[in-house]
Amino acid sequence: MTLPEWVPDWATLVRADNPGPMTLDGTNTWVLRAPGSTGCVVIDPGPLLPEHLERVAAHGPVVATLLTHGHPDHSEGAARFAEMTGSDVLAADPVHAVGGQALIADGEPLEVAGLSLRTFATPGHTADSVSFVIEDEAVLTGDTILGRGTTVVAWPDGALGDYLTSLERIRGLGSIPVLPGHGPVLPDAGAVAAFYLRHRAERLAQVEAAVAAGASTPMDVVQTVYADVDRSVWPAASLSVRAQLDYLRANGRP
Repeated sequence: MTLPEWVPDWATLVRADNPGPMTLDGTNTWVLRAPGSTGCVVIDPGPLLPEHLERVAAHGPVVATLLTHGHPDHSEGAARFAEMTGSDVLAADPVHAVGGQALIADGEPLEVAGLSLRTFATPGHTADSVSFVIEDEAVLTGDTILGRGTTVVAWPDGALGDYLTSLERIRGLGSIPVLPGHGPVLPDAGAVAAFYLRHRAERLAQVEAAVAAGASTPMDVVQTVYADVDRSVWPAASLSVRAQLDYLRANGRP
């Protein structure tokens, strides 16, 4: 798949054929390999779609497989992919790991496939969400930042306070490319994180106003705040609303 010229040459995108309202064009599986390196590292093998897993495995040999989080569209195929390639699967949540290896701690470097990779903890979308910073040249964000639109805070596992902190961390990375879990690549992590933070502040204000106007259930809030959003994503929006309501209560706001 052709990528913009400003995307590092060590990144290859293999997109799964699972498009939808929540997955956009499909799940992005990233294959990373420094020029001249024999092995590669795979980020998010994706859903259990045999043709997709075969296309990813064809880029091997795979020396490591990493998960940004455990949602099925990113992790469902991981166990089968490990069987196909012989690579361990490292994940923040041991439930999704294969092979007994723990994911490297936040900030610790991992030298793999000729690249220097570090885990960058970004909980909020889910409790186990992590991003990966490569050579300080790009960040792979999973669902924490998408290539198009904004993401859901998947309450009750996800938490808005954590998510806002994670966005601040990503903003601090500056103007490096974002290689997201769905949608197109983005040129400036700092700028898009700042946009996400503004969007969340606006949504919080709208949720607070809806409650003040009499909305008594999360779906009441969704119908008011997300009235202009396709109803197919209202169930996901209701999760974000629940996370927002929890955040407002925790911060003493009605």
